[in-house]
Amino acid sequence: MLPDITADITPETEIRHRIEQLQSLLLSNGIDGAIIIQNSDLFYFSGTIQQSQLYVPADGEPLLMVRKSLERARSESAVQNIVSFNSPRQVPELLKTMGLAAPKTLGLELDVMPAQTYLNFQSLFDQTRMIDISHIIRQIRAIKSAYEIQMIREAALKSDQVAEYVKGIIKEGMTEIELAGQVEAHARKLGHQGIVRMRLWGSELFYGHLMCGASGAVPSYLASPTGGTGVSTAVAQGPGFGRIQAHEPILVDYVFAYQGYLSDHTRIFSIGELPDDLIQAHGAMLSIQAAMIREAKPGIAAGKIYEMAVELAGEAGYSENFMGTGDQRIRFVGHGVGLELDEYPFLAAGQKMLLEEGMVIALEPKLIFPERGVVGIENTHLLTSNGLQQLTVFDENVIVV
Repeated sequence: MLPDITADITPETEIRHRIEQLQSLLLSNGIDGAIIIQNSDLFYFSGTIQQSQLYVPADGEPLLMVRKSLERARSESAVQNIVSFNSPRQVPELLKTMGLAAPKTLGLELDVMPAQTYLNFQSLFDQTRMIDISHIIRQIRAIKSAYEIQMIREAALKSDQVAEYVKGIIKEGMTEIELAGQVEAHARKLGHQGIVRMRLWGSELFYGHLMCGASGAVPSYLASPTGGTGVSTAVAQGPGFGRIQAHEPILVDYVFAYQGYLSDHTRIFSIGELPDDLIQAHGAMLSIQAAMIREAKPGIAAGKIYEMAVELAGEAGYSENFMGTGDQRIRFVGHGVGLELDEYPFLAAGQKMLLEEGMVIALEPKLIFPERGVVGIENTHLLTSNGLQQLTVFDENVIVV
């Protein structure tokens, strides 16, 4: 069973446990130490995103080296050893001063690290072998602690509150971007942090997608079944200037970001009833979601859930519309959620990662109908020993206003 959140959980105990997990995996993989620089990883392992480099030895105390702001880093971070530095060239000497041996093997986040930064580390540690530890970090982050689960539960509650607010303000004739602005302002009042972090290079998201009718089916570059026109080609996704019309599906696929942690959530609204075939299609996605919830248990391969969903969509007659159309179709039906929107596991074609208790997973079966719009659902779930526990519980049917 997953532990309950208790008063014993403090930032210090959280960070200590995470560092110990990382050190254990460094040791078992023959890696002497790791340098962490990416914001989400920095926050996870140190408690701050001040401009820093965190050195984690396989054995010993971590060292947080801060360029800006040192005062904030010291007040925010649970790491004990925090020092100032002005240039990466100082890093080897700082390690030596703190009694840390120069690593023979050094782990780096090579999935997100800029090439120039990597080359700088190569020149600084010219006798050191560089190793990618991004998979190790993502494995650790995939299993949420009791504290993280509590934060995601709070985010999920706020996702439901945002959906309730949407129901009361939709009006025919308003533009997508006008509705989005009102919804996003309400989310900010609820404590939305304004930034939705994604790990995949080049991926950006501002709150999420809100589109009506045909614009919901416009594809984009993003790894998402939905795209939207956006307000310009410089953004190329999300709400645009199209007007909301009656009897068309209004997609509200928004992320709530609370205290760093995310909840992913989609509901379909309509001004007046939708055509019967779209209502039927939406119901089919609810059935597929229910089947995935029944199937997803600890020990099941993530790809198996995707394969089952594709098969069920085909049996229901929606093969050509499930998770996109034609070559625009994406090859996943769910993804991990945490500090970033694209965390492990991926319920995707060929994925062999086994589901584990403590993972938080967004399931998002959707149908895309060109020139008509999108129907479907998305909810955030916690994987327990008994299966998935749904955290976002707002009305899943098409919400008619």
